[in-house]
Amino acid sequence: MANQKHVSIRMEAEMLSKFYYVSKYNGRSGSGQIIYLMRTLVEEFEKEHGKITEEQLSELNKD
Repeated sequence: MANQKHVSIRMEAEMLSKFYYVSKYNGRSGSGQIIYLMRTLVEEFEKEHGKITEEQLSELNKD
């Protein structure tokens, strides 16, 4: 659990309600749905652009 991070976002209440509806429809919690969407996005990106390396990640964290 030490490797996990917390993310907070702001959005309109109606969008959040709809998101939770879709999440429940898909059999996921809100957090589970977000993680699923993030994994899918990263997988699609890496298929198109190649695997994201540790070096690229460390460059990102220099800012």
